[in-house]
Amino acid sequence: MIKIRKYKESDARNLWTIFYHTIRNVNSRDYTQAQVKAWAPDDVSPEAWQRKMNANSPFVAEINGETVGYADLQEDGLIDHFFCHHKHQGKGVGRHLMEHVLKVGELQGIARFYSEVSITARPFYEKFGFKVAKEQMVEIRGQKLRNFVMERFT
Repeated sequence: MIKIRKYKESDARNLWTIFYHTIRNVNSRDYTQAQVKAWAPDDVSPEAWQRKMNANSPFVAEINGETVGYADLQEDGLIDHFFCHHKHQGKGVGRHLMEHVLKVGELQGIARFYSEVSITARPFYEKFGFKVAKEQMVEIRGQKLRNFVMERFT
């Protein structure tokens, strides 16, 4: 059973592992090796990552106590991070997280949800009614990556 709970500071290290391995193992289908290495580098500062996760305060998905995914929702409707463990893809983790994010957002009165979505994640977001607002190229550590600003209105 998938359980969604609030973030704790002690989650940051597990969330880095999910972020890193999802990008390296799943997003590598749609991005080059150089691009995924720039996006999920080997030398990220644990302190910087901790600060980012503390600021984002994501929801954490667990199966039998194992962290299998996370997603955040900012006050303005931004979904900044949305990642599912590469070994738990296709098991409903993402669906549970997205349903939770949308429900929480609607309770908070958020009318527009939006995210910068990878090529890989675009079909997933489309299943939840998100539409492409614009396609863009973003630069990360010297690499240019194509992604999409996607939005959903309630």
